[in-house]
Formats: sequence, C-alpha cells, structure tokens
Amino acid sequence: MKVTSVAPIFRMFDVAKAREHYLDYLGFSIVFEHRFDPDAPLYMGVEWNGFHVHLSEHYGDATPGSSVRVEVDDLTKFHADLPAYKYARPGILEQSWGMREVQIADPFLNKLIFCQDM
Repeated sequence: MKVTSVAPIFRMFDVAKAREHYLDYLGFSIVFEHRFDPDAPLYMGVEWNGFHVHLSEHYGDATPGSSVRVEVDDLTKFHADLPAYKYARPGILEQSWGMREVQIADPFLNKLIFCQDM
C-alpha cells in the first residue's frame, strides 16, 4: 500500500480573502467547491503544481494557525515569481538546520512554509 496524496485542511473565515490570497497571490487554482446548500459554509479544494490544500469554513474542520511545509526544487525562482501583494512581502530565510524557507501566512494565520535544502 502507498499514499497517493495528502491535502492539509486549513480553516478560513472569509471566502473572498481566501480567493485573493490563494488564487490571486499564490497562483493556486480551484479543484472543487462544495456547499450542502446555498447558505452552508464552503469547503473548497485548491491546487498549485501538484500541491493540494483544502480550505473550510466549517466549524471544527481545522484549527486556525496551522502550518504546512512544502518542499520545492527552486526556492529562488518561487520567491522571484511571487507577485507584489499588499499583505505579504516574504523574504528567503536561511535556517541554521540547512533549509532555505519562504514563510507565507494566509489571512487566517495558517502558514505555508515553502522550502529547499541549502
């Protein structure tokens, strides 16, 4: 048996802000959106280069302030390709444990840590 995919679930509280951050800023695309009825909370899957994240407005699905590490093969290019964004201007951190990282918090305090070995 092998794992075929992993998708962290992040809590969101504002769909428009989530779209602005994940779609417009980070360049994710929507894989699916689901509501049990028109007034129900949104559960949405987004994807960027094979990395999937689920975003949920549902109480109890996830805890705000979670983090996920995403290893990339060219952190310098990833960083250079980030568009200008009024809410974030992350730099590249060189960690003492031998990793380079770009840490980006979403509007709900969830953190994506894009990283590469030095």
